[in-house]
Amino acid sequence: MARSRIVITGLGGICGMGVGAPSIWEAMRAGRSAIGEITTTPFHESRIRTGAEVKQLPDVEFDRKRLTTMDRYSLLAVLAAGEALRQSGLIVDKTNTDRIGAVVGTAIFGAETLEENYRGLFVDGKSRTNVFAVPRAMPGAPASQVSMVYGLRGPVFGVTSACSSSNHAFISAIDQLRLGRADVMLAGGTDAPLAWGVLKAWEALRAVARDTCRPFSADRNGLVLGEGAGVAVLETYEHAVARGAPILAELAGTGMSADASDVVAPTVEGPVAAMKACLADAGLLPEDIDYVNAHGTGTKYNDRLETQAIRRVFGKHADALSVSSTKSMHAHCMGASGALELIACVMALRDGIIPPTANYREKDPDCDLDVTPNIPRQRKVRAAISNAFAFGGTNAVVAITAA
Repeated sequence: MARSRIVITGLGGICGMGVGAPSIWEAMRAGRSAIGEITTTPFHESRIRTGAEVKQLPDVEFDRKRLTTMDRYSLLAVLAAGEALRQSGLIVDKTNTDRIGAVVGTAIFGAETLEENYRGLFVDGKSRTNVFAVPRAMPGAPASQVSMVYGLRGPVFGVTSACSSSNHAFISAIDQLRLGRADVMLAGGTDAPLAWGVLKAWEALRAVARDTCRPFSADRNGLVLGEGAGVAVLETYEHAVARGAPILAELAGTGMSADASDVVAPTVEGPVAAMKACLADAGLLPEDIDYVNAHGTGTKYNDRLETQAIRRVFGKHADALSVSSTKSMHAHCMGASGALELIACVMALRDGIIPPTANYREKDPDCDLDVTPNIPRQRKVRAAISNAFAFGGTNAVVAITAA
């Protein structure tokens, strides 16, 4: 029995680069980095001063009373989901609500909520937390809020696998569609980690850059945190065609693996296994891929290891690949990164533009791929893969092709 083809019929996003997927893509293809001084978050005594933040949130289109039950990361997910639904042309009503679901990934939790409540208890001497502290902070909250705002009564749940969360959400959504549990799934990721406690935790890891994110550049010195959300509307090809939906691209294949090694230090073998599994699942050969949106965090170890993994998977074709890390522009938005990078892959395929690796300054012999330094490049993209490799050794890769 042939399996169902899964297509993307809507995209939504919000991050430091812009509000809406078109704004994000416009900034990406121009190579404009959103990384800069954090201005909307109280620092207290944190030494981290740099990030990629959403400077101003747009007006909401739903009952504002709902905001009292939402952490910032849920709101970002709801905004991205609304945009994706509008682009897809899907109208949710009583005839289809039971067949539409949502899977939203997150790497952390409702950091804004925990920050406010812990400081209230331990610093300000309050005797109780906000009554909605638990439902605001729980990792499944973004998916639940998306379902409640847009009336989705199909499969709805959250997934969390650190920086791979968005890609695992896409894979989980594809499973629901192919198992026949839903006709349409909203899938993506969200995170709002620019809170004092989270910044202090990353400060302790000593993995955060002193100035900006420079993936694959010899002088790179760490990642930069950002906030944002991205959501895609996924449905079977047959369902999309039957309702006359705009088909943006096909989510042609996926691959997953685990390092089973170290909680923070990845292996080469895990990413290699995930990329190979993705190509096999998509029915693609290495030479079919034109663009790799790299995990590309900007740390010394990760960028070197990802280069080795790409060379193992693609062999001689690695020299013909266009590679870039858009984290150099939207920063590492944790659970949202994969969803924002899906926007980059879909639009690279549609526009024939490779978004650059911004902030690049020096060649590194250990990162000897064509990483599209600083300047976007015109290129016909037949197929792309997006890599996500996370703390805990969880790897998830997705392949995107024209439908």
